[in-house]
Amino acid sequence: MAKGFVKKALSPREEKEAKLLKRSVLKNFQHLEDPRVARTRQHNLVDIVTVSLLAVLCGADGCVAIETYGLALQSWLERFLELPNGIPSHDTIGRVLGLLDRLDHGSWDFSVGLQS
Repeated sequence: MAKGFVKKALSPREEKEAKLLKRSVLKNFQHLEDPRVARTRQHNLVDIVTVSLLAVLCGADGCVAIETYGLALQSWLERFLELPNGIPSHDTIGRVLGLLDRLDHGSWDFSVGLQS
């Protein structure tokens, strides 16, 4: 969220949903190792991965589409993601996802939450 703007107050129901979403996102993605150099990180890895995953589930077919999705739903995403510098650019998204693609995904467990 841009500095100087006040966050919209959430209803009790929205607050509960935001807490649930935040807890779920952290549970599933906080274990990811960030492959970036620490001094160059302007966006949280969990934020980038979450926005990317949600965008792809909604039909995004590339980094520009992921960025567009994030910008369109930024106020909703800010309810459960930190987004300290807003939505990452498509270049940042592509670079980070490219770095993650080179890592061993054996430790990624995307089946969590999909069990019946």
